Amino acid sequence: MSPHDDARAIDILLGELYAVISGPPGERDWDRFRTLFAPGACLMPSRRTERGIVLERYDPDGYAASRGPIFRQTAFYEREVGRRLAISGDIAHAWSSYEGRFGLEGPPALAGVNSIQLHRDRSGWRIVSLLWDTGRSGPIRPEEENVS
Repeated sequence: MSPHDDARAIDILLGELYAVISGPPGERDWDRFRTLFAPGACLMPSRRTERGIVLERYDPDGYAASRGPIFRQTAFYEREVGRRLAISGDIAHAWSSYEGRFGLEGPPALAGVNSIQLHRDRSGWRIVSLLWDTGRSGPIRPEEENVS
């Protein structure tokens, strides 16, 4: 694959990631969600609580189990608003800033940055780890963060 083809494949994969968790109240396509991740993948939200900064860890099934009940009852739409991508051979890293809404219209209710590590195998690009910062109140662009 050419670097352009790799970037396009990763663009499609990350678009699917955002699309599969977004939608009106109801069930998400968790089978499709699982296909986006490599075996052994880890999803890790970092958030601030009264106890301090907490890092949770899930595999794709654990994430689906933890967020499924929320998504069944609440509309949630997340979209990427900026990205910095580095590809080296069969590995890649994306800083993907996002904003989330609880309806299609209106201002963002939350924003953050996803740090996404990817690996290419025979089947294509898959997410190996997804670490994200939550709890921000406005759009954040990767270039506004110290990610150089």
